[in-house]
Amino acid sequence: MNRGQSFLLLLIGTVALLTLFVILPFAEYVIASAILAYVLYPFHVRLSRGISRTLARRVGESLSRRLGRMLSGISLIVASVVAVILPVAYISWVFVRDLTAIARGNTDIEVAAIEAEIAALTGQEVEVGEVLATIGQALVNTLFGGVSGVVSTTLRASVGLSLALFLVYYALLDGPAFVGWIRDTSPLPSDVTADLVDRVDAMTRGVVIGHIVVALLQALVAGIGLWAAGIPNVVFWTFVMAVLALLPLIGAFFVWGPAAAYLVVVDQVTAGVLLALYGVFVIAMVDNYARPIVIDQQAHLNPAVILLGVFGGIYSVGFTGLFVGPIVIGVLAATLETFREDYDAIGGG
Repeated sequence: MNRGQSFLLLLIGTVALLTLFVILPFAEYVIASAILAYVLYPFHVRLSRGISRTLARRVGESLSRRLGRMLSGISLIVASVVAVILPVAYISWVFVRDLTAIARGNTDIEVAAIEAEIAALTGQEVEVGEVLATIGQALVNTLFGGVSGVVSTTLRASVGLSLALFLVYYALLDGPAFVGWIRDTSPLPSDVTADLVDRVDAMTRGVVIGHIVVALLQALVAGIGLWAAGIPNVVFWTFVMAVLALLPLIGAFFVWGPAAAYLVVVDQVTAGVLLALYGVFVIAMVDNYARPIVIDQQAHLNPAVILLGVFGGIYSVGFTGLFVGPIVIGVLAATLETFREDYDAIGGG
């Protein structure tokens, strides 16, 4: 390696670090936009082709392709706002409202009945209302930096979401060019690069799409059960379930298990037992059967590995780590598999 090459590598490393420093405050939104663009891209391809064919007779083939990609990207952004962002924003608002209410001690939970049951079982008086308020306040402080931080968090989220929508739009338009650049830049033989890209694509598709589909399906099924059982603040708990259901095997239980116990404690034994049975034989079965079908067939990742990736991702990068962690492990698995199968081809290249 000569002096010019060394300088170029040093320059690339320096600029890469500066770029990382610039985008780090919005890293979660950048990651979220990449994931959303990945999910939307198959729809973008079909929609842009349909629009291009419609416009080709009027404006010419070249211009129709460009307009087709642009109109398709805009349409999918609008559809995402209506179908995803607005509902999530509403559910998040309900979540924050109920969480701050719990932190202030205002809740529909029958605190007196729970306290009486605990006193009867243990002979000790426990201020359940104060415990709930303490937990709620701790969650508010952890998530938002206190009640006053909710406003600043909302403003930052608004800016981040606006940025994410622009990034999604340009990722849809220029995503194939970026993948092509990776293929051209890779020092690996072209067939090995193509094999690696295909493996990473299948792994990412299985983790991202499968993760979301299974979690939403499980949360919907569980939310119906919670509503039928008469659990208060169903929207709040369904939102919590949708997040926790991203944890394979154990996530959903952290909501329906305590909910069933709560019903038994407040003398709604039948409802509690029915909810527990519903959780074991319906909610859990969604995870046990849907997850292997949707995720494992494409990603070929053991649920325990996915669970490790989820926890490690959350600890490392925050909420988007729910997806980043399993994807990183999946990419490692895909890379090792490519290395194992194509080692001789790499050496020959």
